[in-house]
Amino acid sequence: MAKFAFHVELKAKPGKESAVEAFLKQGAVMAGAEPGLASWYGLKEEDKPGVYRIVDTFNDEVGRDEHLEGELAKALMAKAQELFSEAPKIQRLNIVAEK
Repeated sequence: MAKFAFHVELKAKPGKESAVEAFLKQGAVMAGAEPGLASWYGLKEEDKPGVYRIVDTFNDEVGRDEHLEGELAKALMAKAQELFSEAPKIQRLNIVAEK
């Protein structure tokens, strides 16, 4: 069972929504190369245009910490000023239940 997670909120700059979605689709491919990542989701809020989220889970803290130094995290930060109206909001979470 995954025990650790990140939740990231992303707010696209006006007109950058399709570029954010393309980035998230590429992010899913990049996530596959990270052995410490249990799951990775790129999400779009239905009722908030331009608001996206990333939820990723990890079996241990080592994997979660390594993810922050990985290529996907580096790519996100490299594109942040171009794509987002504010800095990505990253929350560290502990998973207490799952189905």
